[in-house]
Amino acid sequence: MQRPDRVSSGQVLPIVKGVVGLLAAAVPAGVCAQTALSFDAAQARFDRTSHAVSAADHGVAAAKSAADALKTLHRPIVTAAAQYLEYQKTLSVDLTGVKSDTLGNTQDFLAGLPGSVPPAYQQIASEITGRLSQALPGLFEAIPDQLSYRFRQDVFRPTVQGAMPLYTGGAIPAIQGAAQGGVAMAEGRRAQAVDLARINLIRAYFGQQAAAGLYDSARRSRAALDQVLADSRKLEAAGVIPHARTLEVQVARDTADRVYQRADLSYATARDELARLLDLAGEALPTTALFVRTRPLAPAQTFLGNEARTPETRTADAGRQIADAGVALARSRRLPQAYAFGEYTFNRNNALPIEPDWTVGVGVRYTLLSNVGRKQTETAAREQAAAAADTAAETRRIATSATLRAYNLVEGARRSFVLLDSSIVAARENVRVQAIAFREGEGTVTPVIAAQAALDAAEAQRISVAYEYDLALAGLLASTGRLDEYSAFLAQADQRLVYGAGR
Repeated sequence: MQRPDRVSSGQVLPIVKGVVGLLAAAVPAGVCAQTALSFDAAQARFDRTSHAVSAADHGVAAAKSAADALKTLHRPIVTAAAQYLEYQKTLSVDLTGVKSDTLGNTQDFLAGLPGSVPPAYQQIASEITGRLSQALPGLFEAIPDQLSYRFRQDVFRPTVQGAMPLYTGGAIPAIQGAAQGGVAMAEGRRAQAVDLARINLIRAYFGQQAAAGLYDSARRSRAALDQVLADSRKLEAAGVIPHARTLEVQVARDTADRVYQRADLSYATARDELARLLDLAGEALPTTALFVRTRPLAPAQTFLGNEARTPETRTADAGRQIADAGVALARSRRLPQAYAFGEYTFNRNNALPIEPDWTVGVGVRYTLLSNVGRKQTETAAREQAAAAADTAAETRRIATSATLRAYNLVEGARRSFVLLDSSIVAARENVRVQAIAFREGEGTVTPVIAAQAALDAAEAQRISVAYEYDLALAGLLASTGRLDEYSAFLAQADQRLVYGAGR
């Protein structure tokens, strides 16, 4: 019976192309279309269509725009204002003292006036000044003791004001540093989102290949037991074996059929998941097979030392940068601030009497008493910075542990795959020998069923181990910030499992 073989990387491409061609030709009209995609093509399409990646890109763009907006905090702020106002002013002046003083001074003046004229006219001057002196009190009585003046006017006031910080105690650099930390954090989170999304793609892409392999294995196992069941019935009819042996084969065949049905459903689920992940209207047809590089990886130490490249570490370092900026900002609240200011009025004709045409100056501001404890705020910021530093250190430790753990998983899967060679060969030979012995009437059916079950288990394990290797490799590269190199490691694989599962 024909079994899927492990093939070299040089042989896999023609085989995959042939399988794709046969499957495409076998799809009847009306069945949903299949899109053949290599892993690199699937990844490129996924990067274009993934909402998770797009959301992370938007987050980075937003953080960069916010940081760019804060680059000009040292520049002056210039605002233009226009006001239309209507006002009324009332002035009150007390004239009592002024009237009394003026009356006395006037009477004194009139009293001395006759003596200042020639003697011939003194009599006339005396009569005139006397009459004026008598009339003055009445004249002054007509003047009110208090004078009130009310003024009402509407004014249009266009002005330009400017203010520029001269010294902020380090607040501006702290705010800008925090903004740059926000960019680094957004980029770290984007890298995390992209790695997580790509690992999910690797899981779904090669998961469909693994499901296809298990489906093919279950289908062949059922076909093999169908043949054994047919041989059993012939031997029973010839009187060679009892009916009980035929029933034993029937039970085994029914078990294989149930395994096949489950594999069929799992394969359908895997196809649907990958198609939805890639946003395809039809089905995705992966053309990159499950792969294993049988040669050992470079020593584990070569994968260490790159902890700063991992998305988690980059995010933690960005958090520490933001926390350090918070310390500087809290410290600035305990320092004075200096600033320059100015104002210019464009409508001087309508300006209020007390308003200047223009004003420039400098000022210093210092908070003597705050309703928030500034010392405690700075202490809290320092504690947050210490916590962020510890988090970054712990992230590096976790990254190292994750790298070593992933490396061991890759190596374990590789060794298991290599060791399965002899098991697969022995299991296939055992099935062949037991089947011949049974057909010749020299053996019983029980060893045939057991041999077939052992072969099925070995082949399923090989598929699972290859899939485990592919996932573990993705985890190893992600833990070192090198997931972009996954395709390069894939190209170095010397063994690939090609299956012809399809509809």
